[in-house]
Amino acid sequence: MKKIIVPIDFSKHSEFALKASAKLAKKNNAELLILHMLEMSDIMLNATDGLQNQKAAFFFKLAEQKFNDFLDKDYLKDIKITPIVKHFKVFSEVNDVALKHDADLIVMGSHGVSGAKEFFIGSNTERVVRNADIPVLVVKNNLNQIDFHDVVFACDFSEKSIKAYLNASKLFDKMGSKVYLVYVNLPNDRFKNSLEIERLVVNFFTKADGNLDKMKDVHYVSDYTVEDGILNFSIKMGADLIAMPTHGRKGLSHFFQGSVGEDVANHSTLPVITFKI
Repeated sequence: MKKIIVPIDFSKHSEFALKASAKLAKKNNAELLILHMLEMSDIMLNATDGLQNQKAAFFFKLAEQKFNDFLDKDYLKDIKITPIVKHFKVFSEVNDVALKHDADLIVMGSHGVSGAKEFFIGSNTERVVRNADIPVLVVKNNLNQIDFHDVVFACDFSEKSIKAYLNASKLFDKMGSKVYLVYVNLPNDRFKNSLEIERLVVNFFTKADGNLDKMKDVHYVSDYTVEDGILNFSIKMGADLIAMPTHGRKGLSHFFQGSVGEDVANHSTLPVITFKI
């Protein structure tokens, strides 16, 4: 892990993410790319009028000063930092910055949302998760440690999840984490009996690892929703982190089908890391 992107908005939640990122950077000798998305209208940025241009320059300068003040933290000392100020437009721009700088991880702070706001607006963090091609770590509080000894990796053991699983395995092997894989069985048309689940898991590991060594780490739980199953199992195992693949669905597909990865990231009190399928 060489480069970590941290989008900040000067809130306490973005500072939670910044502190977590600093700990990760020190453990991995990584660079922090600290990103502030400055919200300014296209009219102001594209205007030819001299006064509008002066206003735009003033707000950029003000943001840079506030940015520099925010980054004056003792816990950031001895870490290589690259501050980036971007014009807020769409949240896919965070992914664009990540790809441009060849970053390994995005770390986001989140307070979560619920109810109608969750369905119709969502959160900035959800939008980043939805658009990111690299892993996104979501934190909601101040993490005392960042070792992530015990990780729950939730999976449906479909072949399309293999890439996410392999990327997660590579990361957690480097961190020395104990990974518990969990499959959530639902009491609906997606219900599977024990033999069906075992066949699914055998096929998954055969194609992913070429062996069945990880079968011993797989746990099967039953619950009313996938999200509840993951959260309840993580509490039971005393997990430090929840990891899972996400489809990154967009548009109407996202509205009607949703994303379990986003829902878990939104509602979990534990940090959550997502890996794009």
